[in-house]
Amino acid sequence: MQEIIKKIEDEQLGKEIADFNVGDVIRVHNLIREGNRERIQIFEGTVLKRQGGSVRETFTVRKVSNGVGVEKTWPLYSPFVAKIEVVRYGKVRRAKLNYLRDRVGKAAKVKELMK
Repeated sequence: MQEIIKKIEDEQLGKEIADFNVGDVIRVHNLIREGNRERIQIFEGTVLKRQGGSVRETFTVRKVSNGVGVEKTWPLYSPFVAKIEVVRYGKVRRAKLNYLRDRVGKAAKVKELMK
């Protein structure tokens, strides 16, 4: 049974994904369908976490919009994620940045990694 599931998942892994990690600031181009129209909306923020593996991997991005924190979680290989761009690489020592939810302003920033 597991070989069948593995085979199906391997077929869905065809999409090229940008190399990003937790702490990076990324731009997610999200495909939105409204009735019979399609448009792309850009969501830019800090990657809080990546979890799962293979086709089931998801990532969560957080941004502050009008003073309110907004988080969105996407499957990495979703057909609604048109493109992922890395804006800035972050230097962090944790796998999940849940502590950023309680911080505001400069305290919520992540140090930039110089490559």
